[in-house]
Amino acid sequence: MQIDILDPKVLKLLKTLAGMNLISIRKPSDDGFLSMVNKIRAKAKNNPPSFDEIAKEVEIVRAKRNAKSQSNH
Repeated sequence: MQIDILDPKVLKLLKTLAGMNLISIRKPSDDGFLSMVNKIRAKAKNNPPSFDEIAKEVEIVRAKRNAKSQSNH
């Protein structure tokens, strides 16, 4: 659940409720997808793939996709 607080007074009310142990307030957990994207970007920054490596990977994926589509016909 995510709640957007529009009025700053509500934050004080929520903190009061948390102090009374009626609710708990947690920081949002780190988004797993975003973390993975950031890790990949960091690796690529230090050791970017060459054009030939990218082209080779694209050809591998295309070959797999084409083989899969031909086996379905």
